[in-house]
Amino acid sequence: MATLYTHYDLNIRKTYFLFFGFFVVVIGLGFVFAQIYNDSSILWFAVIFSSVMSITSYWYSDKIVLQMSHAEPVLKENARELYNIVENLSITAGLPTPKIYIINEPAPNAFATGRNPKHAVVAVTRGLLQKLNKTELEGVIAHELSHIGNRDMLLSTVAVILVGFLSLISDMFLRSRLFGLGGRDDRGGGQAGMILFLIGIGLSILAPIAATLLRLAISRKRELLADASGALLTRYPEGLASALEKIAMDSTPLRVARNTTSHLWFDDPFISGIGDKRSIKGAWFHKMFMSHPPVEERIKALRGLQI
Repeated sequence: MATLYTHYDLNIRKTYFLFFGFFVVVIGLGFVFAQIYNDSSILWFAVIFSSVMSITSYWYSDKIVLQMSHAEPVLKENARELYNIVENLSITAGLPTPKIYIINEPAPNAFATGRNPKHAVVAVTRGLLQKLNKTELEGVIAHELSHIGNRDMLLSTVAVILVGFLSLISDMFLRSRLFGLGGRDDRGGGQAGMILFLIGIGLSILAPIAATLLRLAISRKRELLADASGALLTRYPEGLASALEKIAMDSTPLRVARNTTSHLWFDDPFISGIGDKRSIKGAWFHKMFMSHPPVEERIKALRGLQI
């Protein structure tokens, strides 16, 4: 049975692996693009850029995600029940009480972020507070605290920044080639120039897709583990299972959700319904790359727990 801290060390190693992979991919892209454009400064830019982005993603990724989600800090006197639930569960979990933010959205959902438990944040939507009862809200908060205990939120939040910038770099290259901006004439470069050009195109397309698949593979597994750990924390799996049902059946759109941040949320903001009533909202891209396991699978696992 998973416990709150089972995957703490593993996720720290995964975060370092993600940083290392980002270095390798960005510098590799920089080398290929430097050859295509016959400009060595591109490689130096890639080295500096990857270093700066790795530092930025570690120290500031939580602030970036909170800003993207339009989350605002809330005072204890304005959300006393929420504060009491977070504080009590944090004590039970042996964690520092995280900062609490509220997102003024009617769709029920939540996420955790922050580089470590001492700098953690739990953000919930206004709809979550309005539509869930106390035991259901406790289940959701326990799930998010499990992410904090296992350092899931660092891994996932860093992935948002790094994957997003990989996509930006690739898009810049593809647009520059589409409009014929910069670089040497590929026809004049002969066969070698054409091969480098094709390699550049291939890397520009495959790099962000590979990074996204890695992000989603991590996300799907961690949600099931956080469900189990959250149920252990509250000792009441039905509260979390009931919350999942309510949130999944709510079709209210979450306007602040983005494809790059969808894996951070408690439930996939682009999917509503369960089983035959399941529907996917948003772009075709999200239909190909689901960020969460099916809700019915999560509910079945919770109701099968023996606690």
